[in-house]
Amino acid sequence: MKLDGKVAIVTGSSRGIGASIARSFAAEGARLAIVANTRLEGAQAVVGEIEAAGGEARAFTADLSRIAECERLAGGVVDVFGTVDILVNNAGVYIRSPIEEATEEQWSAQVDLNLKGTYFMTRAVVPTMKAKRSGKIINITSTFGLVGAADCSIYCITKAGQLNLTKALCLELARHGINVNSLAPGGVKTDMTEAFRAQTELKDRVDELTPTGTHFLDPSDVVGAAVFLASSDSDSVHGANLVVDGGWTAW
Repeated sequence: MKLDGKVAIVTGSSRGIGASIARSFAAEGARLAIVANTRLEGAQAVVGEIEAAGGEARAFTADLSRIAECERLAGGVVDVFGTVDILVNNAGVYIRSPIEEATEEQWSAQVDLNLKGTYFMTRAVVPTMKAKRSGKIINITSTFGLVGAADCSIYCITKAGQLNLTKALCLELARHGINVNSLAPGGVKTDMTEAFRAQTELKDRVDELTPTGTHFLDPSDVVGAAVFLASSDSDSVHGANLVVDGGWTAW
């Protein structure tokens, strides 16, 4: 198994992409910290699935838009599992709004979780990883960090920020044996995209513009790339962004 004995934190893993990544890591032998903000019941359900399959996991809650909560979570995981080997910064929020209608609350919600949370959650685990000169940090960004998208400029800002943060932290942490990379999914069938997928004309349009003909992927389609970035297979991969989007950004 590619992750045998490793301890992984996957934020935002009570559902969607995060839950799929957590299940795949557990199947590869990792011990999992399943993290939710308020959806503790969902996190416990994912823990139950992992344990039923013979894996080991614990549910944690944290509001990762707050620095103190990032530090509390990292400390709690070390208390339970003894260390942290892998961090997947997956927690995020997506709010569509034209710029004329955007509010300070919408700005703060997305910037504080998507970007600030990624930064300070990473900061919280770095001392543990530095001490043993190894670690894998994976930032789940988006193709909207690579291209623009109407009516969601704040979200695009945060995802582009994650991409450049990945490069900056690679330059800072690679010498300490820590791999920092990002994974950029395209459209994925999650709660976040449900309203968009319900608009048949828009869905058909993006399907036409996707080389594979299918724009919205299943969450499970992302997990192979995540396992690669978390495993020793990617030991020489630093500061990279792996795009999983059916070819959407190849135009």
